[in-house]
Amino acid sequence: MSTITGRAAPTRRSFNFGRWFRTTGWRHVVGVIVVIFSLFPIVFVVSSSLNPNGTLTGSNALFSKIGLDSYIRIISDPQVPFTTWFANTLIIAGITAVCTVFLGALAAYSFSRMRFTGRRMGLITIVVVQMFPQLLAVVAIFLLMSAIGDLFPAIGLNTHVGLIMVYLGGALGVNTYLMYGFFNTIPASIDEAAKIDGAGHARIFFTIILRLVAPILAVVALLSFISSVNEFVIASVLLVDTEQQTLAVGLTKLVSNPRYADWSAFSAGAVMAALPVMALFLFLQKYIVGGLTAGSVK
Repeated sequence: MSTITGRAAPTRRSFNFGRWFRTTGWRHVVGVIVVIFSLFPIVFVVSSSLNPNGTLTGSNALFSKIGLDSYIRIISDPQVPFTTWFANTLIIAGITAVCTVFLGALAAYSFSRMRFTGRRMGLITIVVVQMFPQLLAVVAIFLLMSAIGDLFPAIGLNTHVGLIMVYLGGALGVNTYLMYGFFNTIPASIDEAAKIDGAGHARIFFTIILRLVAPILAVVALLSFISSVNEFVIASVLLVDTEQQTLAVGLTKLVSNPRYADWSAFSAGAVMAALPVMALFLFLQKYIVGGLTAGSVK
């Protein structure tokens, strides 16, 4: 071919390891180190959950002993209502995630698309309130829920509805501000075109905007679900009865006894508690990596 066209065939550049490492190779090394660092706690917990001895010190030699005794013990022990705790956690975390996404999306759409008195002050208030950790309000939350329980026992102390309301109040601000920035990236021309066709705010929100902001909705739902599953302080204060408690509170009882802490059963419960989070992440992954405006315009 080179003789026909009169052009010399391009010479193939030899592989230079130093140049490759300086440009992209070091990123692979850093990625492998981060993956190993992230997987080590998971491997350690799985090894501890498979250790039939029930102690954490005996599991330092990873997978030295393997058995399902801890899983069977935590599920079948009548004094440890693991299945009840698991169901309570899924119900509370699921409802909290759905309501957080819906209410946050409504608030973010209002701040992003509408102009009303107090809009700027409302956004500033949301940011300022998030500066204070929720732990500072534990006493106030307890007193407030106790007073509400005297009037409406169904949403007071020791109720799942009351705990969900507290979670919604704590997460609504930061999620609204997070969604607000994402809503602003949606072109306003889409709204204007829909209004010309006779669509109102409700129709635009439910049929157009929600589809375009699916990535941020998936992220907020995942973060809300994870935080609700892992939350301990407020759940331990509001939920008193054992049958009403969540996994984070219930599993802590297994290691709260200084004389005997069943770390193996605790690790088994932690492994099973992580399964719904992994399943939700895998389910929402396609929405997180999906395009922002895929299919929005022709």
